[in-house]
Order: sequence, then structure tokens, then C-alpha cells
Amino acid sequence: MSFTQTYTNSFKQQVLQGNQDLVDDDLYIALYTDSATLGASTTAYSTTNEVSGTGYTAGGKPLQNATINISEGIVYIDFDDVAWAGASFTARGALIYNTSQSNSSVAVLDFGANQTCVNQTFTVRMPSNTATTAIFRFT
Repeated sequence: MSFTQTYTNSFKQQVLQGNQDLVDDDLYIALYTDSATLGASTTAYSTTNEVSGTGYTAGGKPLQNATINISEGIVYIDFDDVAWAGASFTARGALIYNTSQSNSSVAVLDFGANQTCVNQTFTVRMPSNTATTAIFRFT
């Protein structure tokens, strides 16, 4: 189907209303197959077209150790990488969502192509924690 890497529209509205807290709320990352359609209009986590396979549990894994920084007027947030050990599955993208806010969507990640692992560790590596590369940047 299709993936559009973006903050979701509902997240942008909710963060400005003070309803999403990227540090204190519980954020998760769930993986999806290429049959999923995720983008700006995605409002919440769903199991539809979520990855299934060895080493993966529906709902994904928590994002941990959020750090907020600021440099030259850009606020950026980083999290630890997330890994699934002993995994055998194929993922095309991911949804970051907030379990503290009724599984509200936060952002869609597009891996660019199917990523397959067979009995190995599947890792989503967060970009470097800088104002130009961090996964979440607000200008």
C-alpha cells in the first residue's frame, strides 16, 4: 500500500493542545507490512497489517530514554534504538504511538523498502541526536 513518513495530523493538534507529552507519556513503536497504509491521516495504533512473526509481539515495543535538547532554536528529541532479538519477519515501516493517550498516533516511519530478517536481531536505529538529524525536530 503506502507509507508517508510524517508526524500525524492528530499528533500535531494534540501536542499544541498539551495532550501529548513525548517525554513523560508511554510511547511505543509498532512495525507494519507493506500492505499497510500509514500517513498523516493515521489517528491511532491498529493491528491491521501489523507485522507478525517470530520475535515480534503485537503492539511493538516501548521507546525509552527520551532526551530533549535545543540548539539554535531547534528543539529535538531522541530515544534509544529499539531491537527485536531472534526475529524472523518483514517490515516496511512503523508507527510511533502514545499508549498514555488512548493509543493516539504520533509519527509514521517509512523504511524505504521492505526490511527482512531471518532469525536475527531486527533493530530500528534512531538517527543521531542532533538538531539536523534527530527523529523529532521542532523549529
